[in-house]
Amino acid sequence: MRIQQLEYLEKIAATGSINEAAKQLFISQPSLSQAMKALEKEYHLQLFYRSKVGITLTDAGREFINYSRGVLDQVNLLNEHFRQDTVRKQSFSVSAQHYAFVVHAFVQLVKEIGGEEYQFTLRETQTQNVLDDIQHFKSEIGVTYLNSFNETVMRRLIAEKDLTFTPLFTALPHVFVGRDNPLTKKARLTLADLAPYPYLSYEQGDTNSFYFAEEILSTLPHQKHIQISDRATIFNLMVGLDGYTISSGIISSELNDEKIVAIPLDVDDSMTLGYLRHKKIELSATAKRYLGLLKAHIRNYGFTVAD
Repeated sequence: MRIQQLEYLEKIAATGSINEAAKQLFISQPSLSQAMKALEKEYHLQLFYRSKVGITLTDAGREFINYSRGVLDQVNLLNEHFRQDTVRKQSFSVSAQHYAFVVHAFVQLVKEIGGEEYQFTLRETQTQNVLDDIQHFKSEIGVTYLNSFNETVMRRLIAEKDLTFTPLFTALPHVFVGRDNPLTKKARLTLADLAPYPYLSYEQGDTNSFYFAEEILSTLPHQKHIQISDRATIFNLMVGLDGYTISSGIISSELNDEKIVAIPLDVDDSMTLGYLRHKKIELSATAKRYLGLLKAHIRNYGFTVAD
């Protein structure tokens, strides 16, 4: 199999015609047909139905082209990044649980070093995906937390995936609520105070283990419980339903979090926020700069950052 054959296949599927594809590729029709027959022979597949009205993909052909498009996408990324005759784009990717401080530092990074062209990715995602993204090099940095409840399980998974966890800061639990929630009348909250209100948590998909929960005290029962998948929705439900969630206490008013208030929660627990990286990869200059911005933002909230 050659990359060129996959490009030919893509063109034939797009045009629905061997003749038209050959014209657009500037090669002869027999050469194109031969290239496709060689591909079919190599994989023991029939990729097309050939008729007088044109070419259509077989079921096997549709499945094959889905995989081949993934290969071509990766080839294009390699060419864009490493071809000497092109200007390299700034690139960086971070995966994280749903934290405002992660987004704030990302915004600062893009403004600071993005330049005319860049390819940056921010994945706010489920805990399992954060681990997997770093393991499979989809992101350089992942942000998550450890505490007394999940640490044993999480550290085992981190080690199995050949990752490292570096602490950033330790936070005491805070309750996030809308500014008009009656709970804002109190300087500190107890679990009993929260009982009448809807508990909001981030759903974790197929790996919905208590150990993957983004919220501490995840095993406690709740009379009212709503699971959501993104920060915008959780904030809307805090305002619209007087719901609450439990997190680090860092809110970014610069990123439209001004309708949300963080109130300390009286429980004997804490959470250590930190970042994941792959053991086999040296962090890029961009990743290091991002960590610098992340730490600076955290310090602005009075936290002591582990350097």
